[in-house]
Amino acid sequence: MTKQVKIERSHRLDGIGEYYFSRRLREIAETEAATGRQIVKLAMGSPDLPPHHSVIERLQKEAQRPDVHKYMSFKGEPILRKAFADWYKKWYHTELDYNSEVLPLIGSKEGVMHICMTFLNKGDKVLVPNPGYPTYSAAVRLSGGEMLPYAINKENNFYPDFEAIEKAGLDGVKMMLVNYPSMPTGQTPTMELFEKVIEFGAKHNILIVHDNPYSFIRNAEAPISIMQVEGAKEVALEMNSLSKGHSMAGWRVGVIVGKKEWIDSILTFKSNMDTGMFYPIQAAAETALALGEEWFTELNDIYYRREKQAYELLDALGCPYRKHQAGLFVWAELPEDFEGDCYDFSDMVMEKCDVFVVPGAIFGSEGKRYIRITLCCPEEQLKRATDNIKKAFGK
Repeated sequence: MTKQVKIERSHRLDGIGEYYFSRRLREIAETEAATGRQIVKLAMGSPDLPPHHSVIERLQKEAQRPDVHKYMSFKGEPILRKAFADWYKKWYHTELDYNSEVLPLIGSKEGVMHICMTFLNKGDKVLVPNPGYPTYSAAVRLSGGEMLPYAINKENNFYPDFEAIEKAGLDGVKMMLVNYPSMPTGQTPTMELFEKVIEFGAKHNILIVHDNPYSFIRNAEAPISIMQVEGAKEVALEMNSLSKGHSMAGWRVGVIVGKKEWIDSILTFKSNMDTGMFYPIQAAAETALALGEEWFTELNDIYYRREKQAYELLDALGCPYRKHQAGLFVWAELPEDFEGDCYDFSDMVMEKCDVFVVPGAIFGSEGKRYIRITLCCPEEQLKRATDNIKKAFGK
């Protein structure tokens, strides 16, 4: 009989749990299978709408070519790098050298890890928003860094309190992760905020990493980039993505922009991890990046109708919310008289209403009195959830 081999997993995974949605949605599926219940899941942020038809047509056309099925450049093909540079110039009024300041990614989630692995040494500290995208903290830990959460809450308009951050101490801080429009809070940025972030980074010799995938979704203001701030290239990198604003989440097309020195360093790591993406996807992404105002207007009309239904749902739950949030979600407070935390509230709503809403604390301790509702589902699904809630609570 073969002797059993015992292999311990790496200690770098200590403290890194299974992604919350992976575990929770599996548990819900098990509940549905065992009971026959149908739970309305208002959870993930994966857009359910297709890309523009011209993008799909470009993919089909390019995939017919016999010469595009080989490995592609590690740094992305010129067609995509130039498309991103042109897109930044058109929408963000920012000049980028597509040969040296633009690095396409297989999704911007990949970029978070690439940046952390490129710049962090063991023990380096990173300022991470609380609440914020869980991948930020996981990437910092996996790369050997130490996470320092900074609070964003309604008391500070969901912006960083730089005075409080400085007061807490900045010894050993090498990087600050920033995300506006913010996930999960939906708060939009201002140029004044970005100027303060760049000033803070320059003052304390901290690399600013801005994650900017939501600027075209439910944003009443013109989309802006931190790279528009004077001197930003000397302080900051920015990630962007076609996943949200172009409904191309499964295509895995993102980008990092910044100065050549830092882009080259990231490429050193990235080129040892993967190769370039399938050329037809890069060509189709060029088509997507050339879309005009009409595309975003049509897309947002759908999301605003869903938003209206989400507001009705939250009103039925008695959850206060801020209007004019951007992005794919609505961030809402628990009812003031609810005595438990967000996990208790989420469990209660699922048990009574067969509706799953996301507990805000999975994004950080500042979210313990909040829930998040996704808009990445048909309006009819939000209506069904609303009806379930009204029926359960007699409204």
